[in-house]
Amino acid sequence: MYRVPFGKESLEFSLPSGMRATVAVSRTAPPLEDARAAVAEALAHPAGTPRLGSIVRRGNRVCIVFTDATRSCPDHLLVPPLLAELNSGGVRDEDVTLLCGIGMHRPSTHEEKVAKLGAEIVSRYRVIDNEPQNAAALADLGMTEAGVPVSMHRAVVDADVVVATGIVEPHQYAGYSGGPKTLAVGAAGENLIAHTHGPAFVDHPGTRLGRIEGNPFHEAVTEAARRAGLRFIVNVVLDDDGRLLRVTAGDPGEAFRDQVAFARSIYEVAVPRQYDIAVGGVGYPKDVNLYQASRAASYLFFAPTCAVRPGGYCIIPARCPEGVGNGVGERRFYGAMRDAPDIGSILEDARKNGYPPGQQRAFVMAKVLEKIKVVIVGSECPDAVADCKMIPAATMEEAFQTAGRDAGFSSDVLIVPHALLTLPVVQS
Repeated sequence: MYRVPFGKESLEFSLPSGMRATVAVSRTAPPLEDARAAVAEALAHPAGTPRLGSIVRRGNRVCIVFTDATRSCPDHLLVPPLLAELNSGGVRDEDVTLLCGIGMHRPSTHEEKVAKLGAEIVSRYRVIDNEPQNAAALADLGMTEAGVPVSMHRAVVDADVVVATGIVEPHQYAGYSGGPKTLAVGAAGENLIAHTHGPAFVDHPGTRLGRIEGNPFHEAVTEAARRAGLRFIVNVVLDDDGRLLRVTAGDPGEAFRDQVAFARSIYEVAVPRQYDIAVGGVGYPKDVNLYQASRAASYLFFAPTCAVRPGGYCIIPARCPEGVGNGVGERRFYGAMRDAPDIGSILEDARKNGYPPGQQRAFVMAKVLEKIKVVIVGSECPDAVADCKMIPAATMEEAFQTAGRDAGFSSDVLIVPHALLTLPVVQS
């Protein structure tokens, strides 16, 4: 019997007779015994910079960019001590803005802000969302040397000191999330997001999971964050159960490099071959909608070598209680997937005409579906799954029957319980 996350619970299943399983899980490391003490220690001894309380002074305007509800970053542990550091440096509450880095996702609800930060902080401080399509809320910061347009929320640009939280884990475009990305995508205007998520970036061979060096996406968001004045970060690495393994604060470059080195030692796992079928677990909060849950398939596909052989199957259990998703980007993804006559049309149109932010997920999934089939199990939106050129299945048994009839009932199956946190590295 095998188990993968499913919403806030788990889903158990067994393989059909004749199928053979390999289970890929992240390496284990002892969780930090006292998470709050670890955060305090990181803030007291930041990497590559003085502690935050000595950087700021009374009268400074400070913007803290924190992650949205689709990220499992424990901001409730990180933000309160950051605010205490600012207070120790003389920064007044009214000079602090907490900006939820939603990127092109839907605005966060009051309840989500409370879950992220705590009721006291939400009531005490100014807490707002990014507005990527509101020109009045954005400031133009020009073009990078590589020709990337940079616009940022004015709360960031008008601040004297900019701080960002983040979770460092494998990311399809950035190589690893966290670092500059929380700010440079989460607080960006639509033009920056559109450019960095466009077909030229997504098609580039350097834009891969786990890759930082030579990655044009990482280079672009690093430069954008520098232009926006990112001064200080607090980033974490978590295990599969959401427990804190490492926390680093300090200079955006040095602290991020420390986190990535550690994250690689945890998340990158060798597997012997490509597989006929892969099962990718997602779980809450990423399986809240199809836009996010489909990342499990693209992560397994865009590993350094695709974990699934051409013509194989990727099975993703995901409840998707919000359907495809409610944000601008999610709606664009759905429209592009639904309205295209076939997968080839999505790819051809994107490479010829480009696409707006959010629709890059349609381009990415078309690249996946061009080579492998994707089955979404147990979703609350099976019709939308079918509209998006994927296969809905009510149960894991149904999914395996579908895959087995095509790939064979003697298939090798790779089971990745946490597909967004485990990067299979094919050895042959």
